[in-house]
Amino acid sequence: MMELGYWDLRGFGEPIRLMLRYSGVEWKEVTYSLAKNEEWFGEKKYNLGLDFPNLPYLIDGDVKLTQFTAIMRYLGRKLDMYPKTEKDLARCEMLEQNIYDLKTLRLAWIAYNEKFEERKDKLLETLPVRLAEVAEYIGEGPYAMGDKITYVDFITYELLDHVKLFSLSFSRPDHFSDPRITEYMKRIENLPNLK
Repeated sequence: MMELGYWDLRGFGEPIRLMLRYSGVEWKEVTYSLAKNEEWFGEKKYNLGLDFPNLPYLIDGDVKLTQFTAIMRYLGRKLDMYPKTEKDLARCEMLEQNIYDLKTLRLAWIAYNEKFEERKDKLLETLPVRLAEVAEYIGEGPYAMGDKITYVDFITYELLDHVKLFSLSFSRPDHFSDPRITEYMKRIENLPNLK
């Protein structure tokens, strides 16, 4: 049985959880308290046999991984949610990195910054363009790479859900008026085992 270890929050753990739930494989989650992090830092971090001790981690038999992208790609290959051709793989990885940029260089850039208000307004201005690019890339789908769901769909969905929550909290529902985005999100939310 696979073991996923992560903090008691969505963060990098949520796309992994979504993918595991969807796949129907047996897995368990070990959740570490961010507020009381001594269990992870004191007891577990250096005692699990991880090459690069960090959260999230995934243990699958003798395979022990850390780093979000490595875990997602591993699960994609293992669970048949990985592109089959070099062209599709390149397109998948390009979307993956675009989503990563949106999350880390845009959302995280303002979330933990003393100039939050100033940066928030700039992000709210630029989000429609970035979302339109994602919508155009996905097109009619039904998934990011066409008819076959891949690991990048779970990464993309989680980012879009964060952006949606962020936009709505600042009264910007117009960011989610593109039916390609809203329908894509509904398709992911309605996948078996995720409803």
